[in-house]
Amino acid sequence: MTNSISEIENTDCILITGSNTAETHPIVGRMVKRAVDRKRAKLIIIDPRKVELVQYAHVWLRPRPGTDVAWINGLLHVILEEELWDKEYVAQRTEGFEEMRAAVAEYTPEFVERISGIPADDLRRAARMYAQAPRAMILYAMGITQHTRGTDNVKSLANLAMLCGNVGIEGGGVNPLRGQNNVQGACDMGALPNVLTGYQTVTDETILAKFQHGWGTGVRLSPRVGMAMTEMFPAVLEGKLKAMFIMGENPVISDANSSHVREALEKLDLLVVQDIFLTETAKLADVVLPAASFAEKDGTFTNTERRVQRVRKALNPPGNALADWEIITAIAQRVSVKLVERNSNGNGYLARPSSYGYWEYKSAEEIFDELAALTPSYAGISYARLERGGLQWPCPNKYHPGTPYLHQGRFARGLGKFHGITYTLPPELPDEEYPFYLSTGRIRYHYHTGSMTRRTRSMNRIAPEERIEMHPDDAGRMGIAEGDWVRVISRRGEVQARVRLTDRSAPGMVFGTFHFAETPINVLTNNALDPVGKIPEYKVSAVRVEKVSGPTQEGGDDNEQSQVEVEANVC
Repeated sequence: MTNSISEIENTDCILITGSNTAETHPIVGRMVKRAVDRKRAKLIIIDPRKVELVQYAHVWLRPRPGTDVAWINGLLHVILEEELWDKEYVAQRTEGFEEMRAAVAEYTPEFVERISGIPADDLRRAARMYAQAPRAMILYAMGITQHTRGTDNVKSLANLAMLCGNVGIEGGGVNPLRGQNNVQGACDMGALPNVLTGYQTVTDETILAKFQHGWGTGVRLSPRVGMAMTEMFPAVLEGKLKAMFIMGENPVISDANSSHVREALEKLDLLVVQDIFLTETAKLADVVLPAASFAEKDGTFTNTERRVQRVRKALNPPGNALADWEIITAIAQRVSVKLVERNSNGNGYLARPSSYGYWEYKSAEEIFDELAALTPSYAGISYARLERGGLQWPCPNKYHPGTPYLHQGRFARGLGKFHGITYTLPPELPDEEYPFYLSTGRIRYHYHTGSMTRRTRSMNRIAPEERIEMHPDDAGRMGIAEGDWVRVISRRGEVQARVRLTDRSAPGMVFGTFHFAETPINVLTNNALDPVGKIPEYKVSAVRVEKVSGPTQEGGDDNEQSQVEVEANVC
């Protein structure tokens, strides 16, 4: 997030798109409700589904799935046409304005209505509400990013925020709500193929030299950009990748077109999975390394507002489970010894692997100190400071209080850059054979692939099985009633589940979650990738729906029992 969560309750307008905030980020959702109820903030919801916060919204726009660039360009067009934009801000703090202006010139509200289905007058009302607010904040989530145009969607939202002077101010900004509790922290730590810690690019020789010196290695670090996770599975199937080490991830359930993920994992020469439970992915592994949960280890999380917070060990991990860093360093020590042996025989290339010897770290804090020494945005953060409370990066020195919002007075790159972006169709749209849109997401009661929450009896009682959301008009035309079993089929696979009739999903659209392993919804989704972010097209797939007499696989209560048995065996 460019801004802080607390600012939600002190802004004048909130635009939420691609996020079922009340269910998937309930604390943030409560703050949005309070901002509207108590502070009289205006609320704009733009979402194909009738999410919970719609009942609090002053404007709800319901676009067709996959048309985000079109309607954002429509908002920009109205703001420019009616001269509601912040001319001084644009002149002093941005570049590329004319390119953006030319790109959105044709996106009149009437043109956007033909593409997106949003009534032209509603689009105008939303544009005026956002542009005329003294401070306006954008919140978005994976409904914006999980598209083949996800990067363009985010750039378009940045265009909107900059046009109205809403970046670099309190109560403004472009604010992604992260999908899991330490996604921000994992990215900060360099868990991306093109960067080291703090988003320091691996292609910069000066940065590489700094890390080489800091790590005390005589080896030149590679400037090569690695593969994104979504590129790895095709590489396996092409014979270019032979082994994988998967840590805390369950791609057999969570990844798009998951049948091809399973095929790739089964083809590997070696699969190692490090996790706290025997997930569907771990069951395919050659080696499973038992990891400690968050409550069984020390460390930090960095949350969606860039706030670094301490995690403190509350109890010992069960059995042979270890903290993640202990497992990784133990493997690295063994690899280092082998490489040194090769070097002593004249066949290797490793000098000294770390300033701490052969990866001989003594604690998570020691690792954090090394991180801070090499990462400018974390340089002023330490466990001692975090004992007094969380700090938001960038925090460049030990006297710095942290940064509640970014780009105050000046963008990190100097001038904020507008992009001229035009709308293109999603790679797959409904047709005669597959007449429905399928969009996927989450519900309040389960988390991600269910590897934790589906082992909780209370959550399974509330939400024991997958329910495919379908509009009553579509169901009535097809002779489908509440609770009937249906088969949902795409070009990639099929699943069976019961139906829930609701107007939350628009006519012509069905919705499912990926929480339930017995209904692996991601066998249906399209693994076409965003060319920049390498994110799959989870939110727009074409499917057909067929009524069936009943399931051909076990689920529901049987699955709950099996999950409880697994939990008992693990503990």
